[in-house]
Amino acid sequence: MATSSGAPAARTFFGHPWGLATLFFTEMWERFSFYGLRAILVLFLIAPPADSGLGMAEGTAKALLGVYMAMVYFVALPGGWIADRVLGARRAVLAGGVVIMLGHLSMAIPGGAGFVYLGLLLIIVGTGLLKPNISTMVGKLYQGQPDARRDSAFSIFYMGINIGSLAPFVVGYLGEEINWHLGFGAAAVGMALGLVQYLLGARHLAGVGDRPGDPLTPAERGRVLRIAGTVAAVAAAVLLIFAALGRLTVDGVTVALTVLAIVVPAAYFAFMFRSPEVSAEERVRLRAYVWLFLAAALFWMIFDQAAGPLNIFAQRSVDLNVFGWQMPASWTQNINPILIICFAAVFAWLWVRLGDRVSTPQKFAFALVMCGLSFVVMSVASNAAAGGARVSLLWLIAVYLLQTLGELSLSPVGLSVTTRLAPRAYASQMMGVWFLATAAGDAVGGQVARLQEPWGDVRYFLLLGACTMAGGVVMFLFTRSLRRLMGEERRAVPSAV
Repeated sequence: MATSSGAPAARTFFGHPWGLATLFFTEMWERFSFYGLRAILVLFLIAPPADSGLGMAEGTAKALLGVYMAMVYFVALPGGWIADRVLGARRAVLAGGVVIMLGHLSMAIPGGAGFVYLGLLLIIVGTGLLKPNISTMVGKLYQGQPDARRDSAFSIFYMGINIGSLAPFVVGYLGEEINWHLGFGAAAVGMALGLVQYLLGARHLAGVGDRPGDPLTPAERGRVLRIAGTVAAVAAAVLLIFAALGRLTVDGVTVALTVLAIVVPAAYFAFMFRSPEVSAEERVRLRAYVWLFLAAALFWMIFDQAAGPLNIFAQRSVDLNVFGWQMPASWTQNINPILIICFAAVFAWLWVRLGDRVSTPQKFAFALVMCGLSFVVMSVASNAAAGGARVSLLWLIAVYLLQTLGELSLSPVGLSVTTRLAPRAYASQMMGVWFLATAAGDAVGGQVARLQEPWGDVRYFLLLGACTMAGGVVMFLFTRSLRRLMGEERRAVPSAV
């Protein structure tokens, strides 16, 4: 095809610059590796050594899974800083992908727990470099263009995430049915494919992310090196103290990292509230955001237990026989992304249709109620499975449907409200703060999951579900106060008669 001037038309991707395709497939394969590992990790950790697993206690395995997922989101903040000040987004994404691939390769080596822990650490570091910066590059492809075009690009990009999250079909099957380490190796291959096409498609990125946006000056570089050295020395000292006290265990490390996931966002909010760069009006909006942040942390604490307690329940208590064929338990992790693909466009239309008649706090409250209700349903399913019976897969489908309705009411809405309520001086950093809500929720959820065994499944799911629903009800009751803090009440639109 040629343009009216006779020159060949530029290659496009669903009407967008081909650079979006490069980023789309990089993110898709990175998510393939991430969700593939997520689907089989806890099953591998608790599998007996005779089945090539680590034979870890369930409580410890669930806590380790929770902290791993927490740290993946926790490092988004420093990962974005490194790209902005040192590497530039393009090199940060490349380096992150390489480190992620090495992490999966480490886990593919059947050499014991050491390779597993090294692999998880590498994946955490690599994801911190890749995840926030590839999204930044998508936005920068559309600098100076209408918001609607940028929103369209992110919708396409988000679809790549959901396609990649169907990885359990491949990684789960290989891991459960053949060999755990083969599954981890498949995740490494996925990331390698993403890297190859990222390098081949780099020429289509039009210079986006080539240089750091605010590179360190020589004086700043020296100060950063001194700070990094101090932090490393303190971390080494803490590890030595833990080792001397006999606390350098998986349980001890997961508890310490959980405390870190709680303390850092609390300290960050305290810092912003005290900052002279935050105006009085911004401080009021920030107060509202703290409550939304806490609601999001509670939501993710429940939602992300899908990879732990719900995955184990699927393996032990759900009838996975489909027309005489036994489906791998990890395949149940595909239910949520499939439902997301089915309902995402419906919710996007719904929020436009409802406009300001449904506020952000009400959407968050609905999300908490749906997520809590999903655990109440889990308690009923657990009761039906008491005594070793296997229940229908429809129970898990119902649970994931409720959670998906909650996710679509909170996750994209949270991204939007974060940009709206962020103090001007911290606009770029607030997206990292939003990810800290997931980090805190996942870390706490991993520790809370230790209660499942002593409490029993029915009591565990029922109490957590009831508490989460109660949190949603409280948010509904305080919607008007939150809207006033957010500055929304004066522009609220009356409900249609």
